[in-house]
Amino acid sequence: MSTYADTSFLVSLYVFDDNSERASAMLSHLSRPLILTPLLELEIANAFYLRIFRKQANERQIRTSWGLFREDIQAGIFKPHPLSAEILLQARRLALRATPRLGARTLDLLHVASAIVLKVESFCTFDKRQAAVAISEGLAVRTD
Repeated sequence: MSTYADTSFLVSLYVFDDNSERASAMLSHLSRPLILTPLLELEIANAFYLRIFRKQANERQIRTSWGLFREDIQAGIFKPHPLSAEILLQARRLALRATPRLGARTLDLLHVASAIVLKVESFCTFDKRQAAVAISEGLAVRTD
């Protein structure tokens, strides 16, 4: 079994924020490995470096966070998966079902579609809209 932890959850593990304590506590109860798609890796990198732009962290802190994240990838905490055509097709199907009701964003749909296609045990997020889409699709969502 595996877990899909979205960007909001993963960033909170590596850069201190309001959800960091919850993310750390949840991590010990999650099935491993955690899924890592190129989308997640890109969003994590961007979220880290946005912290510098927003003056929420300095470059040294972010380099340290990025290094810890890369170490965890090497240690096998994450299992890389490609962002396949099947995931993109699933996201398009989700857009037709979820967006009119829930106002889903494209990236939300891609995260949820990844979790569906990869048949994960649980989906971890602190993003309320993304959680609503995941729940509507029958995923076991963890927020605490």
